[in-house]
Amino acid sequence: MKQRKLGLVFGLAAVLLLAAALLAAALLAGSPGRTESVQGAMRDAVLHDVNQISLFGLKAVTPGMISALTVTAALLIAAACLRVFVIPKFRYTPGRLQLLLEEAVGLFDNMARSNSPHRNRFLGLYLFSVGTYIFIGTLFELLGLQAVTVAGHPITLPAPLSDVNAAIATGTLSYLVIVSGAVAGNGPKGVLKALKEFSLPISMSFRLFGALLSGLLVTELVYYYVSLSFVLPVVVGVLFTLLHALVQTYVLTMLTALYYGEVSEPSHKEPKKLQAKKA
Repeated sequence: MKQRKLGLVFGLAAVLLLAAALLAAALLAGSPGRTESVQGAMRDAVLHDVNQISLFGLKAVTPGMISALTVTAALLIAAACLRVFVIPKFRYTPGRLQLLLEEAVGLFDNMARSNSPHRNRFLGLYLFSVGTYIFIGTLFELLGLQAVTVAGHPITLPAPLSDVNAAIATGTLSYLVIVSGAVAGNGPKGVLKALKEFSLPISMSFRLFGALLSGLLVTELVYYYVSLSFVLPVVVGVLFTLLHALVQTYVLTMLTALYYGEVSEPSHKEPKKLQAKKA
């Protein structure tokens, strides 16, 4: 036991010394010349008008588009593998992977049932799908996958939802799901009920985009300066990414479930004979 504690102390001391040495080397080396200013780097992180990537040689697209295609393909392949190789082997006494999948499905299913008691079957499926995409897509930037721009510069692929187009698409899709719940619960009259929340897709889109973009900009700012590009970006990047992945997954799925349950609740009207009798 004492040897383990002693080894842990020496290991921690070695890590701290290495971090201090890297930081001192960065401070002594200074910041080399940059081809673009920090304003240009942060502007391109938002608009992506400079660092674009060729999509199979057909068209130049934003890095967020490449990230979205990569995450979508990875999720579809993982879902197919789970369905073919894992789910048929489920047992009454669950293993670790089975328990993890059941907890994830149960989390979103309970969220749908508690917020929409009338119609929740499709809602649970959608919440699980969009929640998984937001969570995995946000964690995707931690992989640090590289791509080459049309100008020949390397670039790290960002989270898909850090692109405003992807955030707007996600918010709009969630709003259409809410409208479908209103129609399913109250017929054509439910559309008027759902249209009252006309600002919902805008607020959902820009809340998601703003939260993820803030972490991206902070990380870009830290990485821009060489004196800050050792050790600190790891802490900043991991903390911001994990925080945004958890918070934004919960916020968007909860808002969708709440509004879906509100507009899909059937409106009970008294028959005309009963109304006349009361009058």
